[in-house]
Amino acid sequence: MRKIILPVCLVILGVLAVSCKEDKEDKEEKENEAMSRTAPQANSLAESWEAKFCAALPALGHRNWVVVADAAFPLQISPGMEVVVSGEDHFAVLDKVLKALGQSKHVRPKIYLDKELDFVPEELAPGMDACRKRLKGMLAAYEAKPVLHEELIARMDQVARTFRILMIKTNLTLPYTTVFLELDCGYWGPDAEAKMREKMK
Repeated sequence: MRKIILPVCLVILGVLAVSCKEDKEDKEEKENEAMSRTAPQANSLAESWEAKFCAALPALGHRNWVVVADAAFPLQISPGMEVVVSGEDHFAVLDKVLKALGQSKHVRPKIYLDKELDFVPEELAPGMDACRKRLKGMLAAYEAKPVLHEELIARMDQVARTFRILMIKTNLTLPYTTVFLELDCGYWGPDAEAKMREKMK
């Protein structure tokens, strides 16, 4: 009888050990899947916004906008507004956008900044002075025009009813630091347009 019981016990222990191992592996696999769903890496966000921007750029043209927004910029419901969360540094996003537009032959940006940007004091928003200096340095070649924030919001709302606006949100947490880029034709400037209109009279 003992000779029969011992092998049976060993078989049962072996089955339990294999079952426990499989349960542990299944649990670990499920946990890994859950983590990948609920906590996407910053790199995947960065790839996502860059892929969307690069894919959209050839189709964008005169009267479309690209907006590099600070973290608190409001989500808008206008039909032409597409919002992409980059999870990336504001200046890194702006640099990539400017370089891509600079290499594009069909569009060039007209740039607007919130007029309030010049008046936010350092003591109320620590880091504001350095941010302001860096922004203006990056945009020095573009003659960025200051416009009241509410006017820019209203203008975008109007534009997005007919034309597409691509907004890329960054992780910057300083007020009035959004950069608005209105796209214009890259191969036909205002001087050429004025001459043509004169001939049409």
